[in-house]
Amino acid sequence: MKNVKHITAMARPLAAAMALAGLAAATGLAGLTLTGCDSATGKTAEAPAAGGPPVSAAVVVEKTVTETQQFSGRLEAIEQVQIRPRVAGFITAINFKPGSQVKKGDVLFVIDPRPFQAEANRAEAAAGSARAKADLARLELTRAEKLLADKAIAQREYDERASSLKQLDADARAAQAQFEAARLNLSYTQVQSPINGRVSKAEITLGNLVDASAVLTSVVSLDRIYASFDGDEETYLRVGAAAHQGKPATVRIGLANEEGYPHEGKLEFVDNQLDVRSGSVRMRATLSNADGALVPGLFARVQLAGSENTKAALLINERAINTDQNRNFVFVVDKDNKAEYRPVQLGQSVDGLRVVRDGLKPGEKIVVNGLQRVRPGAPITPNVVAMDVDPLAASAQPPAGKEVAKDSGKDAGKDAAAKADKPAAKDEKVAIAKTGTRKE
Repeated sequence: MKNVKHITAMARPLAAAMALAGLAAATGLAGLTLTGCDSATGKTAEAPAAGGPPVSAAVVVEKTVTETQQFSGRLEAIEQVQIRPRVAGFITAINFKPGSQVKKGDVLFVIDPRPFQAEANRAEAAAGSARAKADLARLELTRAEKLLADKAIAQREYDERASSLKQLDADARAAQAQFEAARLNLSYTQVQSPINGRVSKAEITLGNLVDASAVLTSVVSLDRIYASFDGDEETYLRVGAAAHQGKPATVRIGLANEEGYPHEGKLEFVDNQLDVRSGSVRMRATLSNADGALVPGLFARVQLAGSENTKAALLINERAINTDQNRNFVFVVDKDNKAEYRPVQLGQSVDGLRVVRDGLKPGEKIVVNGLQRVRPGAPITPNVVAMDVDPLAASAQPPAGKEVAKDSGKDAGKDAAAKADKPAAKDEKVAIAKTGTRKE
């Protein structure tokens, strides 16, 4: 019994050792199949050539572009009026709907006209009385002239009548002026719109007492509108002189809910100096607004183009651009497939690519993906892709051969383990036959 236990205990380590040996042999066989001799030719497979890390590279694009600049701006009304009363009184009527369009001369508010009508009537009567007195003095002066010719009155009496006429005539003109002022105040009781445009809401409602300091509402013009924005120094040097000479640049704007820049106008104003604190200059464009879609105060994306701005340019993918403190750079692939550090000066974005103003030449290849694996002067393995293709989407999938090899290795290991189990089972059966017993 002791011998049976001893033989069984020795058989199990031996079976495990044989299983491990079979697994190692199978793995080595699989590796030999993949990397050893070619069964068809009998030649040893060559290892891949040594090289730098794989990266995606693209040839610099050259094409004709219209160079523009983009800014953020605000729409402003060309004419904007705060409606205030010119006389004090109670509001008796409001003749408009908030937000409606009004024309020049439309009556918006009515102030109680009765006190002003009474004052106008009084001033009219006073002016009539003064004119009557002046007319009488004129007749008396005419008589005095005849009497003076006949030497019937003294010169002194004639002079007094002439002076009285001048005084009464002045009083008549003063009374007439007061009458005209009273009529003017009476007309001011009807508050009219001074421009064509869109009216706001009534700030003061019916029945309130107002004076000249109150703001009743406001009216803004709509047929044309300003787009104001702050340009930089480079923009001023490019378009400022032409604008001052009467050659305005083309300006296009787009609202927050619009694609592109559908509204076109002309640069109408460039300020005469730059703000030294911000380095910007105030600019303003005029746009047509016949449909009234542009409203003062709206945010606008402004695109400014010069008068002569169509030229050939080099374009690269945004992913190829790196930043080194205060400058931008790219990695150029030289003839020896080595990475070359190259500072670049960038321009605007065109169709998803970035304009390069200086630093690159047509036909050069630059690294567009895998920049973290690139060092200046180090060798690389470029995979050429199109410049406008997303490099991340073009990442290569693992080769099918490697997957097959991996699976073959797994299958070989399983087969080796199965083969290793068979000798162990055979030895165990031999031990049982000799002893006639089996340990459970």
